[in-house]
Amino acid sequence: MLSNSLVRSPNYKWWVFSAVALGTFASVINHGSVNVALPTIAEHFGTDLPTVQWVVVAEMLTISALLLPMGRLSDLIGRKPVYVTGLALFGGAAAFAGFSDSITLLVVAKMIQGCGAAMTQGTGMAMITSVFPEHERGKGIGSSMSVVGVGAMIGPVIGGILVGALGWRWVFFINVPIGIIAIAMALLIMDSKRFSQDTQGAHFDWLGAALSTAALVTFLMLVTNGHRAGWTSAPILLGSLAFPAILATFVWWELRAPAPMLDLRLFKNKVFALGVLAGFMSYLGPNSVRFMMPFYLQGVLGMRPSMVGLAILPAAVTMIVMGPLAGRLSDRFGWRKFTVSGLLLAATGVFALSRLTVDSSLVHVIGAMVVQSVGSAMFSSPNSTAIFNAAPASRHGIVSALLSLIRNAANVTGVAVATTIIAATMISMGYAPDLGDIKAADSAGLLSAFVSGFRLTYMTMAGLLLVGAVAALVTARTSEPAESEPASAREASPAD
Repeated sequence: MLSNSLVRSPNYKWWVFSAVALGTFASVINHGSVNVALPTIAEHFGTDLPTVQWVVVAEMLTISALLLPMGRLSDLIGRKPVYVTGLALFGGAAAFAGFSDSITLLVVAKMIQGCGAAMTQGTGMAMITSVFPEHERGKGIGSSMSVVGVGAMIGPVIGGILVGALGWRWVFFINVPIGIIAIAMALLIMDSKRFSQDTQGAHFDWLGAALSTAALVTFLMLVTNGHRAGWTSAPILLGSLAFPAILATFVWWELRAPAPMLDLRLFKNKVFALGVLAGFMSYLGPNSVRFMMPFYLQGVLGMRPSMVGLAILPAAVTMIVMGPLAGRLSDRFGWRKFTVSGLLLAATGVFALSRLTVDSSLVHVIGAMVVQSVGSAMFSSPNSTAIFNAAPASRHGIVSALLSLIRNAANVTGVAVATTIIAATMISMGYAPDLGDIKAADSAGLLSAFVSGFRLTYMTMAGLLLVGAVAALVTARTSEPAESEPASAREASPAD
């Protein structure tokens, strides 16, 4: 039973942080290790790039569709039960994925895992912000970025080792024991009353949840299937008409619902609205880097899976260092100084990746990834702090879910855009986008076609990051009453 002394301790926030961090860690290493295993999975099942991308896309699509409902549900019934249930689903689906004997079953398992991940991601950040006082919120969010960095560092390394030593199935099995430990920590440490809101009389917005899910699934299915089905095909054209209609209906309902799932009035605050836009743009480029880089390193440069993880290591270490540092500095000096400069640095790194060729050096790859990682870390936690500070505490569950939704929707879109550009480029140059052929590397023309699409992808992503930088610049020049001042300008609040 949780002791009152622990709950009242000034260090309780760090105990809660550790419990949330382990769940976050499990999700991140799962994503990183699966990315490294994708070429091997594609070869094992004899499939191509547009098909194997669904091992990643299926999970992210499910997460994106369920994040807002799960975030609102956590505001209503409590964050602890939603979080623990999510961990249980995540671990169970990982075992299912490991035993899959077809690409279809693997994709289904990843969809179930996405349900669990939506429950943990929709609550984790809200629990952190609820135990850290406002003047330390950047520290808490930045420290969570450090956990993401550790997971990003260890995930590809573990994934490469497991694929090489035990086979690709073990990149899923490894999540089972981590999930069990995370559940035990959550049950022992988290105080249910601490993570419950006063929502007497509030009801869950079932229609809003259904409309948001339908809108997100329609949009993400469009961006992930447009190239394969053809952008002028009947299903894609029908979806293009359905998406704005569903979105408009969702907005209409949420503005009139007595207890809306997502309070759209939050977007009247320019810091909140522009911060969300900049956040979406900030995730497009980095995820395409993580998704496509293993194919380049293995297929073009001829590296073994275990070495791919080590090549990604320096960028991950950068996240570990810069995440909490940027958060602490934003607590002290305010978030404005870091958001614009961070996105500009990230764009510079992604642009450098667009200059890679079939015989580029590993130093070029690592250096560009580190620059991108520094920029992303500088931007992320200060931007998240600004968004949370612009929203009331009673809505932090849905805000946490919204930020996770922005990240996951951008990740899905980034993977889909990268896949579409590379596949279209290869087809236009007379080659099928077959990963097995790329890995075999028997044709200089084939490698050249793949790298041409690879370069065009990163050039596009760098441009989108610059769009995000413009949004961040406008945000930094905006003053809203809800925005918090730097901690140095306020009296320190009591330790929580």
